[in-house]
Amino acid sequence: MSETAQFRPANLAVGLGAPLLLLAMLSMIALPLPPLALDLLFTFNIALSMIVVLASVYSARPLDFSVFPTVLLMATLLRLALNIASTRVVLLEGHAGAGAAGAVIEAFGEFVIGGNYAVGLIVFAILVIINFVVVTKGAGRVSEVSARFTLDAMPGKQMAIDADLNAGILTHEEARTRREDIAREADFYGAMDGASKFVRGDAIAGLLITVINIVGGLVVGVGQHDLGVGDAAQQYTLLAIGDGLAAQIPSLLLSTATAVIVTRVSSSQDMGEQVKSQLFSNPRTLAVTAAVVGGLGLVPGMPNLVFLGLALPLAFLAWRRSRSVDVEIVGEDATRRPRPELGGADDVRDTEPAELGWQDVGTVDVIGLEVGYRLIPLVDRSQGGPLMSRIKGVRRKLSAELGFLIHPVHIRDDLDLAANGYRITFNGVAMGSGEIHPDQELAINPGRVFGRLEGIATKDPSFGLEAVWIAPGKRDEAQSLGYTVVDASTVVATHLSTLLQKHAHELLGYEDVQQLLDRLGESAPKLVEDLTPKTLPLAAIARVLQNLLAEAVPIRDMRTIAATLLEHGTQSQDPELLTAAVRGALARQIGQVVNGEEPELPLVTLEPRLEQLLQPAHGAPGQPVPIEPGLAERIQRSLAETARRLEAEGRPTVLVVPPDVRAWVARWLRPLVEGLHVLSYNEIPDNKQLRIVATIGDDGGQRGPASRDAGRTWSETR
Repeated sequence: MSETAQFRPANLAVGLGAPLLLLAMLSMIALPLPPLALDLLFTFNIALSMIVVLASVYSARPLDFSVFPTVLLMATLLRLALNIASTRVVLLEGHAGAGAAGAVIEAFGEFVIGGNYAVGLIVFAILVIINFVVVTKGAGRVSEVSARFTLDAMPGKQMAIDADLNAGILTHEEARTRREDIAREADFYGAMDGASKFVRGDAIAGLLITVINIVGGLVVGVGQHDLGVGDAAQQYTLLAIGDGLAAQIPSLLLSTATAVIVTRVSSSQDMGEQVKSQLFSNPRTLAVTAAVVGGLGLVPGMPNLVFLGLALPLAFLAWRRSRSVDVEIVGEDATRRPRPELGGADDVRDTEPAELGWQDVGTVDVIGLEVGYRLIPLVDRSQGGPLMSRIKGVRRKLSAELGFLIHPVHIRDDLDLAANGYRITFNGVAMGSGEIHPDQELAINPGRVFGRLEGIATKDPSFGLEAVWIAPGKRDEAQSLGYTVVDASTVVATHLSTLLQKHAHELLGYEDVQQLLDRLGESAPKLVEDLTPKTLPLAAIARVLQNLLAEAVPIRDMRTIAATLLEHGTQSQDPELLTAAVRGALARQIGQVVNGEEPELPLVTLEPRLEQLLQPAHGAPGQPVPIEPGLAERIQRSLAETARRLEAEGRPTVLVVPPDVRAWVARWLRPLVEGLHVLSYNEIPDNKQLRIVATIGDDGGQRGPASRDAGRTWSETR
C-alpha cells in the first residue's frame, strides 16, 4: 500500500500533460491573447515542428517513432487554435499597425515578403500549393498504400515467424517480440492513414483562414475604423499573410515529417547514414556525374566557374571511393587460400612423400554440410555469415524436443558442387541437396496465394512446395500476396531440421545411449544399475530408443523408459516387444505429439473382419501377414483419402489397430500415407476424448463417420 501511495503523485503528474494541453488550446480559442503570448506560441509551434521533423529523420525505423500520429494530431490542433487566437488579434487590433499582432507576425509580413502584400499573396499561394498538392497529397497516398499492404502482409509475416520458430532460428521470446512488432506496425500504418487526413485538412484550413482574414480585415478596416480601401488592404493583408506564413511553415514541416516517416524502410541506420551509404557509395556514379557537370562547364556561355567548381569535388570524391573499394577487395582476396587443382604439373614435387599412417584414413562425419563456393559467406563468421548460428539454433531446439544431443554439423566447401549448391550428409551418405541464391529470398507458396511473382521458379527443398526466388525488395509484396518469405540461410536451416527429425533414429548411437543412461544415473543410480547390464544389454536399449525415434516419439522421459524396460526386460529381450511396452507407458506423451493439447483425439479404426485378416498366424506377434494385393491397395487408397480430408480439417490421421499388428502395420502404411500415426489400443491416452471419424472395411472402403455406428465399432474392436 505504501509503495502504491508513493508512486501515485508521480503518475498523476505525468497524466496531467494531455489535459493541460487541451485546456491551453481551449483557452487560445475562447480568450484573447496578448501579442507577447502569440509570439511565444508561434515560436513554440515552429520549434515543435522542427523537433518532429528531426525525430522522423533520425529514427532507424518507423516503429521507433510510433507516437507520431498522436503528436501530429496534437500539433495540428495546437496550430489551428493558434490561428483562431491570431485572427482575433489581427481583426481587433490590426488598425493600430503592423506590430499590433506581435513581433512574429510582423516579421513574417515585413521582412520575409518585403512589406509587399502582392508578393506575399504569391509566396503564400506557392507555399500552399507545395504543401497541399505535392507533399500532403503524396504522403496521404503513401500512407494509404502502406496501411493496405501492411495488413495484407500480416499472415505471410506470421507464417515466416512460425517457420523460423519451428526451424530453431528464433526462441519463443524472440518470436513473441516479432509478433508484437507486426501488430504494432499494422496499428501504426493504420493510424498514419488517418493522421494523413489531418495534415490534408490542415493545409486546406490554412488557406481558407488566410482568405477569411483578408476579407474580414477589409470589412473591419473600412467599415469600423474608417480606413481607405488601399490602406486597409495594405495593412490587413500584410497581417493576414504574416499570420498565414507563420502557420504554414510549421504545417509544411509536419507534412514533410509525415512523408519522411511513411516512406522510410526499417534499417539499423538513420536516414542520413542510409543516404550516405546508398547514394554516394558507388564511385562510378560520382565519376559520371563529375564528367557531365564538367562537360557543361566547358560549354561557352555557361557559368564555367560554378560548373567546374562542383565537378572537381565530385571527381575527387569518386577517386577516394574507388580507392577504398580497391582496398576492401584486396583485403578479401588476401584471406582466401589457394586451392590448386590436383594432378597438374605444378603439383609435382621432388621431395620424398611421407609414410602413410592412420591419420590418412578419413573419418565419416555423423552430420555434414557441404556448400559451393558462392555459399561460403553464409558459413563464414568473419564475413557475418548467419548460417552457423541458425544451425546451432536448430540443434538446440531438436535436442530439447527429441531428448538427446544432436551431433555437431561439420561444414566444408566442395568444389564439385554447383556454385550455389549444398548437400546434407548423414554418416557420409547424401540425404538431401538443393540450390539457393544467397542474395535473394525464397517466397514459398503455402497453398493459397493471391497472385504471381516474377522471379526464379523452384521448389522448397524441405517440403517440396512451389516457390520463387525474389529480390529482397519484393518481400512486402510477396507477403501481401500470401507467400511465406524466408532468406537463403533459413532455407538451408529448415531443410537440415526436417532431415534431422526424419532420420533422428539413425543418428542415435551407442555412445549417445550410454550418455543418456549416465545422466539418468545421476538422479536414479539404482534404476540404471539394475537395468544394464544386469537385465538388458546396451544394444537392446539402443534399439528400443531408435524404434521410438523412428516413429517421432521423443525419448525425453528416460526415467519412464528405463523403468518400463526394467519391468519387461526380465520377460523378453525382443526389441519389438519392449518397444510396444514402452509405447504403452508413454501413451500420454504420444498423444501430445500426435494432437498437441487438444482434448479430443480423432481415430480411424478397422472393421473386425479386416482386423482378423491382419492377425498374425501361429501366434507370432509382430510378424507381417500376407495380404491380397488388391485389398492392400484399397486399404492404402482409403487411408490416403481419409488423411487428405482430415488434413484439410486441420486434424491428424490416427489409425488404431490391435497391439500385436501395430509394428508391422506402421512399417507398411506410414511411408505410403503422409502424416499417418499408427497406435495400438493400449497406446490411446486416457486424458483425451475419443472420436472415430472413419472405419476402414475389408473391401478397403470407408465407413462412417456416423457417431452411433462409430461408437459401436470402437466398443467391438476394443
